[in-house]
Amino acid sequence: MFNPVPSRHARFRQQRVLIVGCGDVGVRAVRLLCPRVRVLALTSQPARAAELRALGLVPLVGNLDDAATLARLGGLAHRVLHLAPPPAQGATDPRTAHLTQALARRGALRSLVYGSTTGVYGDAQGAVFDETRTVAPATDRARRRVDAEARLRWFGRQMVASKGTRVGILRIPGIYALDRVGGDPRERLRRGSPLLRPEDDVYTNHIHADDLARACMLALWRSRPGRVFHVCDDTDLRMGDHFDWVADHFGLPRAPRLSRAEAATQLSPMQMSFMGESRRLLNRRLKDELRLRLRYPLVQDGLAHPKEGS
Repeated sequence: MFNPVPSRHARFRQQRVLIVGCGDVGVRAVRLLCPRVRVLALTSQPARAAELRALGLVPLVGNLDDAATLARLGGLAHRVLHLAPPPAQGATDPRTAHLTQALARRGALRSLVYGSTTGVYGDAQGAVFDETRTVAPATDRARRRVDAEARLRWFGRQMVASKGTRVGILRIPGIYALDRVGGDPRERLRRGSPLLRPEDDVYTNHIHADDLARACMLALWRSRPGRVFHVCDDTDLRMGDHFDWVADHFGLPRAPRLSRAEAATQLSPMQMSFMGESRRLLNRRLKDELRLRLRYPLVQDGLAHPKEGS
């Protein structure tokens, strides 16, 4: 059984972890942490309080868009897992700015881990690379993440000098799981959404939601200050080949294939943006530094045996 927190020591049982953005991945992380540590969750929806309590969490009502509601967060937790998305518009992330302002006020914050996106690299034209590659965001959606990363790096530099706080950044690709809303690849096939023809196709990267939750927990304890990690599996597939495998495995019709020009007339700009970026990420830091042993090294493993080892 995966055990990121050595609960046999009293000092670990007394620690408090705050999850900011407790959606699907956050809930999976909660299952790993409770009851080894005390877990708190920030929510902007008071109606979610009962749901969060039922998971064993302490709910805190606050809104990242309203800095005044975050005043009590400073000094409340030893470790913070920040999974909240930026706003839907603009090229900056004021939510992360508000959060770091609150956390910096007082207390002994030991680590903060942020869930970013591999979209910060833009289109790498199928290149294979590690975390040292320079970011090149091509959309405002990615620019907001680059802004958040920059704010957190600055926050980390200030905090590590004064209080020893370590900030780690997880760059995350497509998250999948058959039991994740929006993460089941069969849904796209059932809708009949087209894909690019092989000569126009792009490489994509993946991580199972359970492996991502495990990476988040390990990073809270093992990330070095300012370290960036690719949280992806070992899959090396073009998007169309991935969905062809899913279709064949589950007995579904393969998706129609279009040229890039044809797809541009039928798909939304956001859908096309995902089909316009091709990259293959190396994950050595994930394995060597966080010492994560992937439960699902390939997407075929996570889809064919979704509950194995859980």
